[in-house]
Amino acid sequence: MTVAQFRSPSLASPPAYSDLLALALNPSADARERLLLGVVALCDARPPTGELSPVLSEIFLTLARQAERDVRKVLSQRLAHADWAPPALINVLALDEIEVARPVLAASPLLKDEDLLRVMVEATLEHQIEIARRPNLGGRVADAIIDRGEPATLTALAFNRTAEISLDGLRRMVEQSRRIAALRGPLTRHPRLTEQLAEQLYLWVGAALRQSICARFQVDESRLTPAIERSVYDARTGAMTAAPADDPDRDEMERRLVAKLQSAGQLRAGYLIRSIRERRLGLFAHALATLGGFSVGQVRKALSARSPEALFYACAAAGVDRAVYPALLAEIRLLNDGFPGDEGATVWTRGAISPASAARTFRALVKG
Repeated sequence: MTVAQFRSPSLASPPAYSDLLALALNPSADARERLLLGVVALCDARPPTGELSPVLSEIFLTLARQAERDVRKVLSQRLAHADWAPPALINVLALDEIEVARPVLAASPLLKDEDLLRVMVEATLEHQIEIARRPNLGGRVADAIIDRGEPATLTALAFNRTAEISLDGLRRMVEQSRRIAALRGPLTRHPRLTEQLAEQLYLWVGAALRQSICARFQVDESRLTPAIERSVYDARTGAMTAAPADDPDRDEMERRLVAKLQSAGQLRAGYLIRSIRERRLGLFAHALATLGGFSVGQVRKALSARSPEALFYACAAAGVDRAVYPALLAEIRLLNDGFPGDEGATVWTRGAISPASAARTFRALVKG
C-alpha cells in the first residue's frame, strides 16, 4: 500500500475516538487503511482545546509503534507543525527511520533542545543532517554539531542562516573549513561572518570565493598575500604537520600525553580520528603505535609509504573500523603531503580482519 493510495480517500467528518481505538487494535490491512484515514481527518480538524484526551494519545502512540512505514510517514507529515500532538509520539517519530522522521525533525515545535540532542546521539547521520537544517536551531544544538566535527552535518549547519551560532562557534567552523572544503562557500556568505573571520577564511579559499569576500568586506589583499604564500609553502613542504623528528620537544610532549591517556584507560581508536581532525599527525603516530603495540618508527614508515596498505593494517589492529579508513586516509594525506601514496590494492574492501591478524600483517609489511 503506497502513500499515494492513502491520500486519495477522505472522510466527511472525523470519526469517534472509540472507533479509532478499535481500528488500532485490528491488524488487518483494511483496518489500517481506515485507521489512517481517521487519523488524517482528526489531524485536519485540529482539536479546538489544543489538547488531546489520553485515549487519542494512546491511539497515536499505537500507530507509531505498530503501523507500517507508510502510515508512520503520513502521520509524521500531518503532525509536523502541530503544537497539540503528544510529545511522546513526536519523539517516537523523530527516532524512526529518516523518511519517517524528517518532517518532524524539520518543523515540529514540540521537539526541544534536549530531544534533538538525544536524536543526535541515538539516530543516524541523516537524522543529524536534518537537525542541522532545522530553522531557528538553538545554540546548544548548534554547539553540539560543531563539537562533533562531522563534515556533512557541519556543512548543513553552515547553510542554515537562521541557526543560533555563536561567534566562537562560527570561528571554529571557519577553522574546520581548512580541512572541509564544502564549508567554505556557505561560510563566505554567512550573515554572522565577521571581517576578522573573513580574513582567516580568505587564506584557504579559491579565487572566486576571495572575490566574494572582498566584495563584502574591506579585505587588504596585499597584507594577506604573504600569509597565503606561507600557507601554500607549508602545504607543499609538509611543514604544517611539524614532523616529530624535527621537533624533539614536541615529540616528547606527544609521547607523554599518549602515555598518560593509556595509563588512565582513556586511549581509544576514536582518539586517532580526533588527532587527525586537530591536524596533529605526530600525536596520531604515537597514539597508533601505542594502541597497536608498534614502534613509532614503524608507524612513520607506514605514513610515508607509497601504498596505504600498511597504514590500514595498523589502524585495523588499533580498532579503527575499515569503513572509516578511507575518510581517515584522505585527511592524513592532506596533512602529510599526499602520503601514503595510492599504489597497491584497496585492501580495506576485502572484508573484516581481526586485530591480531592485522597486527601481524602490518609488521610483515613494514619489516619488508
